[in-house]
Amino acid sequence: MKKSLLALAAMTAFTGAASAQSSVTLFGVVDLAGRAVSAGGRSQKQLVADGFNSNRIGFRGVEDLGGGLRAGFWLEAGIDPSIGTAGGGNGNAAGNTASTAAPSGSPAAFFNRRSTVSLLGGFGEVRLGRDYTPSFWNTTVFDPFGTNGVGSFLTVVDTLGTGSQTTVRANNSVGYFLPGGLGGLYGQAMIAMGEQSIASSLPVGNSHKSFRIGYAAGPLNVAYSWGETDNGTGGADFRHTNLGGMYDMKVVQLYAQMNNTSASGTTTVAGRKQRVTLLGATMPMGATQLRASYIKADGSGPVAADNKDASQISLGFVQNMSKRTALYGTYSRISNSGAATYTLGPVAATAGGKATGYEVGVRHSF
Repeated sequence: MKKSLLALAAMTAFTGAASAQSSVTLFGVVDLAGRAVSAGGRSQKQLVADGFNSNRIGFRGVEDLGGGLRAGFWLEAGIDPSIGTAGGGNGNAAGNTASTAAPSGSPAAFFNRRSTVSLLGGFGEVRLGRDYTPSFWNTTVFDPFGTNGVGSFLTVVDTLGTGSQTTVRANNSVGYFLPGGLGGLYGQAMIAMGEQSIASSLPVGNSHKSFRIGYAAGPLNVAYSWGETDNGTGGADFRHTNLGGMYDMKVVQLYAQMNNTSASGTTTVAGRKQRVTLLGATMPMGATQLRASYIKADGSGPVAADNKDASQISLGFVQNMSKRTALYGTYSRISNSGAATYTLGPVAATAGGKATGYEVGVRHSF
């Protein structure tokens, strides 16, 4: 009798564990703006996505495994509500250089923004799947415009002709995040596989490694990131470093970052370099926030065509109507010099010419 009761109790406990469900959250952002851009004597008006935040819809969840261990998942898809399709949601208004797509030849990705599974505990977090690269985080965290819209820092960040597709995200990645409670210290590291061919020991391309280490306490947040992408046989390797920081003075938040990229290898783009620096600020005024940034890009390389210099000035406001809904407006101007042709939309800029753009939109999150 006792054995039967013990067996029944064991079966009941096993059934309860097997049927335990993750707590699952549906979330998303819908963001659209009217935008007008001009360059090279031409102009265009558009209804565009991602002016303030990147459009997305996603599911995330976590399950308590006991003993301080948890399992989690995150599936997040970019959407373009201006035409009602999947895709987009990457936050780069101009799309000049910073690729966020899956590697060439890969199947179309639905959960293109993030698709990960994790184990979390006192040791930190181990995360597998498609995710932001550590080397990208400084770029967006220390940009007053969050790398979205016409004021985005990414507008003048160049991949130097390498075709690197890990500037923002990487596929097939294994990531590690430090746990909290380290006295303000935070950090992460990532290795992303290039998915090698069985018949060859050479990387197919876009194999990536990067890390980020930072300190945030009180009003100060500062971090350094490093990343390198091997673009395979015949491709140039791409290296990316960034040092950024933010200081919160309550009445104004000050931002600064220095972003360095370089190409190396045996291809025609080897030797190209770029340094992009940013100074910016945000100023909260009740439900209103003012934003501003000044960006300077300096490009160099073996030939005159690599000398691509530009400056970008951006001004904007955000009017929070509620915790989830905001109205916003941004104006930005790029002044190119040398061989630079950076622009703010589908209108091509002439070498050494100017590009301007402004947008007014609404963002709702859920």
